Amino acid sequence: MTRRRPPPADPGTAGGYHRAVTDSVLLVLPDRDDAERIAAHLRDAGYLPALVHRDMLLGEDDAEDVDWVVELTTGPDGAPAGDTLAALRDLAADHDGFVTS
Repeated sequence: MTRRRPPPADPGTAGGYHRAVTDSVLLVLPDRDDAERIAAHLRDAGYLPALVHRDMLLGEDDAEDVDWVVELTTGPDGAPAGDTLAALRDLAADHDGFVTS
């Protein structure tokens, strides 16, 4: 008895799920409360993982000079977060922050 191989997966999916996007978009914000609030809003809108990290700038010795980073890889409907870069930049700028990708 010969076993049949399953058909190859669609290159855009893996097992019916969209492949993970490895490129992150980072919203860099000066205020922790703003970062937490924005992360919650973005999670509700379908962005993932919307994690908040503390990030000292390279060369900074003072713990007061800390930025807060919201990490995004996927946006609504599983699209890459970078697909909405302009809107994310506007959101960060409204809170005295910026976006890197």
